[in-house]
Amino acid sequence: MTAIHGGETAHDDTATEGRVYNVNGEDWDDVVRGAASSSEERLVINMGPQHPSTHGVLRLVLTLDGENVTEARTVIGYLHTGIEKNMEFRTWTQGVTFVTRMDYLSPIFNEAAYCMAVENLLGISDRVPQRAQVIRVMMMELNRISSHLVAIATFGLELGATTPMLFGFRERELVLDLFEYITGLRMNMAYVRPGGVSVDLPAGAVDKIGEFLKIMPGRIKEMRKLLDANPAYTRRTKDVAYLDLTGCMALGITGPMLRAAGLPWDLRKSQPYSGYETYDFEVPTETSCDVYGRYLVRVAEMEESLKIISQCLDRLSGSELKGKPVMIEDKKIGWPAQLALGPDGLGNSPDHIAHIMSSSMEALIHHFKLVTEGFRVPAGQAYVAVESPRGELGAHVVSDGGTRPYRVHFRDPSFTNLQAVPATCEGGMVADVIAAVASIDPVMGGVDR
Repeated sequence: MTAIHGGETAHDDTATEGRVYNVNGEDWDDVVRGAASSSEERLVINMGPQHPSTHGVLRLVLTLDGENVTEARTVIGYLHTGIEKNMEFRTWTQGVTFVTRMDYLSPIFNEAAYCMAVENLLGISDRVPQRAQVIRVMMMELNRISSHLVAIATFGLELGATTPMLFGFRERELVLDLFEYITGLRMNMAYVRPGGVSVDLPAGAVDKIGEFLKIMPGRIKEMRKLLDANPAYTRRTKDVAYLDLTGCMALGITGPMLRAAGLPWDLRKSQPYSGYETYDFEVPTETSCDVYGRYLVRVAEMEESLKIISQCLDRLSGSELKGKPVMIEDKKIGWPAQLALGPDGLGNSPDHIAHIMSSSMEALIHHFKLVTEGFRVPAGQAYVAVESPRGELGAHVVSDGGTRPYRVHFRDPSFTNLQAVPATCEGGMVADVIAAVASIDPVMGGVDR
């Protein structure tokens, strides 16, 4: 009898009866020996970690009986970046630059969850300017559309359909162009900051988003025409990777997978944040519990996101919020949010620098300390969750009263949802593993962190 304690192997004849497995991820030989000792012929293969259908560097160890999968095991950690640990050595504001790179397909959601947790600890959640809240909602919904487009586009390619891939990435470019126009970057923008957003919408942004809203409904319809009733697509997705509501609840599954099992659980409705309770939208659900249902939920969510973005534009264009601040007025917390580029297009304008330096020596010193040392956050801990494109994304933030986080940990939905791989793949065909993993839509940057 072999028992595992704290990573070390100890022999104990009095331990629990039965076989004890070492699950440290280095048991490839054990898996092979187990398959070899079976009386039936088995084939153990690697899928990934460079396989195009593993959505990043995910490794699956599959045990096959012919074309049937008898065992599916996920192996993660190939994309570990140490983001959570690195944040302990950066100021609270600098942490945004790290978290935005976790789930790299939905950076705005990473930033929003983290910043809302920090604002909770600071006790300023109700002091974040209303205009900043509306901009956050608009950016998150734009990001939801771009993320779902990648999910559907890559899924189509993995099943052999190249046109959905071309269409999906063409439409995604429209969103990334908006991100670049508003924030200066296409991805990993660090746009959401504690207390608001880094800068207000530039001139012309509302018009550009308005044009996007005119184009996008037709583009989504084109995607539906390609896939909704495509016989080749439906044969590969209907009744494939079945996971009902009971299974989802047991595994902690959230997001489109859960809603495709019939439960309309969406944090924007069930636990509203950033004023989502004031927007008019529906939570799409399906009851098929399969790959096809998850696809339908994602497409319908994009259509609902367009409704929310339209409402955001109406509010931003109205007199009530026009010209209002986008960062908390407290100068001890809020970074400068009204920036101006210089003539070279790279640095701050001389007028902006003169404005900062001409106020007073004390203000200049404080500005310097705010940027270099950062603000202090009262000791305590907070957990804030948002509804990301993949499900519940939660930030657990702990402060010891200093200028840097004591601990930051994320509940990433990709990590939790990957538990569904064995439940959706075992007993099915090896060809359906691709569809099963794609319907989960994991992003390994969020899994490994």
